[in-house]
Amino acid sequence: MVTTKSRRPAKPALSPELQALEHRLQHRFANPALLQRALTHRSFSADHNERLEFLGDSVLGLGVAHMLYEALGEGAEGDLSRLRAQLVRQDSLHQLALRLGVPPLLRLGEGELHSGGQRRPSILADALEALIGAVYLDGGHGAADTLIRRLFEQVEISPAMSAAAKDAKTRLQEWLQGRKMALPQYEVAQVLGAAHRQTFEVRCSVAQLALQATGQGASRRAAEQDAAAAMLRLLDTSSS
Repeated sequence: MVTTKSRRPAKPALSPELQALEHRLQHRFANPALLQRALTHRSFSADHNERLEFLGDSVLGLGVAHMLYEALGEGAEGDLSRLRAQLVRQDSLHQLALRLGVPPLLRLGEGELHSGGQRRPSILADALEALIGAVYLDGGHGAADTLIRRLFEQVEISPAMSAAAKDAKTRLQEWLQGRKMALPQYEVAQVLGAAHRQTFEVRCSVAQLALQATGQGASRRAAEQDAAAAMLRLLDTSSS
């Protein structure tokens, strides 16, 4: 009687582009499917990256909190919380995703692709969190923590960061109050997406300067912060 050994299913082969991403992450996946899933938007497939994003968000928050705790041992809890929020905000993660070369590797549905999804900060920030979640599942906490520290190695963490860590709405309010101007107004311009996955677009207006700026976020609060940050950039450009 001839018996045959059962064979394990072959691991999905990674493209040269994904192998190059592995090199940039400095993590070789034992389960390459995790890497592919981390780059898959819900518009592309039912096997998308949202669960990995959820996990990666928590892993990232812990990793950054540990870094801040080590570097700023005498820092007050409130200051540390503001600094962590500053480091893990959408704009920061968007920039890190760009540095990793994530945009062309995203798997997007046709509609998202044609509407510029590869460049959308929210999609790129989510993908970065999903990549962190994938590394955590594939290599454990140590591998994920090493990746997080490498991603933020160019950020100089010091007590001076505390003042700069105020959120955008607070900084905009202080800028206007310092010039005896009225507080900005925020209004929801539109809400995009399904009820379980909404994107809010908020308009920030400074009436005395006749300026408006818009921002987006997964909640109204996040969108207001994004709009305030856009207004600060507009004010900085107009005053330079």
